[in-house]
Order: sequence, then structure tokens, then C-alpha cells
Amino acid sequence: MNKLLYMIVALAAGAIGLLAFQQANVLPKPEHALYYKEARDIKPFQLTDHHKQAFTQAQLANKWSWVFFGYTSCPDVCPTTLQELNFIYDDLKAISQDTQILLVSVDPKRDTPEKLAQYIAYFHQEFIALTADHGVLFPFARNLGLMYAINEAKNGAENNYLVDHSASLVLINPQGKIAAIFKPKQALGVLPTVDGEKLVSDFAKIVKLAE
Repeated sequence: MNKLLYMIVALAAGAIGLLAFQQANVLPKPEHALYYKEARDIKPFQLTDHHKQAFTQAQLANKWSWVFFGYTSCPDVCPTTLQELNFIYDDLKAISQDTQILLVSVDPKRDTPEKLAQYIAYFHQEFIALTADHGVLFPFARNLGLMYAINEAKNGAENNYLVDHSASLVLINPQGKIAAIFKPKQALGVLPTVDGEKLVSDFAKIVKLAE
């Protein structure tokens, strides 16, 4: 009887020890991002960067890529988001040195590579600005779970228009797949922007989960 009792106690202790070991080794999950446990595929695409060089899936390989859709004439969300990315860029690089920031222009009519080069350099010399025609941009945006729409020109001026676009950031992993989407805070009367501290915190967790 004592032997049986000893075996039961030993088995119970072993089970508790295993559970404690498993709990200690469970990695924390992202708290703020829409995180895909199974990363989503990205269909083939070809954009043009602000140096007039082709940018395809090959440029996503072996890097963590942050993708933001915007345009140089954007009055609020774009400069605010890019400035926030500039503020936390060193923190992102500290988590993974292989990190790149990509601005995809949704206004190819006005955003020439030359204009994009001047604009993106204001925020950080390492940031990359990309463009393409709408035939490429629309399916690329849908693939990433983002959206944009050109508004009608104001006062009859052909180039006086705004572009509605997502304020979210898409994180692409080093395998060139969508790992997560970071959505902005939404509040009445408040500019929708992504919280930099939360983004850095979740990025560290996502990179750890990928190791």
C-alpha cells in the first residue's frame, strides 16, 4: 500500500513539474497586434523605389519589413505615423537589425520617385518609399489587408484631392509573409495613429516567437 502511495505521489510530482516547465517555456503572445499564427502569403508584385529601382519580394527576404500606405500630400496621418516610426526606429533595430520601413504611395499621379525621395528622407535616410500604378497597388493593398480610395478633386483643380487610406502598419516576416497587422487607436476627434511603445513591445514578442 505504501509503495502504491509512493508511486502516486511521484507521478503527481512529475506531472506538476512538467506543467511548471511547460508554463515557464510558453512565450508571451503579442497583445496589441492582429498576429497571424500561420503567416499569410503575399502574391508576386513589383513596385519602384524612390531610387527608381525595382522592388519585389526579393527585397523582403531575410528582413522584417514594416509597410505603411500613404502619400506625400497627406495632411496628418502620414507625417505623424512616419515621425513615430522615426522615433522608435532604433528600438526596432535593437530587436532585429534586419528591419526596414516601407512607405507605399497610394498617389502615383503626384508622387514621383523624385518627390518621394525628398519626402522620405525628411523622416529617416534608411526609410524606403515605393510607388506603382493603381493596377499594381490595388491588388497589393488587398493582399495586405489594407485599402485606399481617391477622392474627387476640390474646386475643379485636377491635382487638388485627398486620398483615403488605411492607417495600419503591416509587418512582413523574413520569409516574405504577413506576420501581423498593427491597427491605430480609434477615438472620436483623435488622429488615428499606431502607438509606438505597443508596437515595439509586440515586435519583440513576434521576433521571439519566430526564433
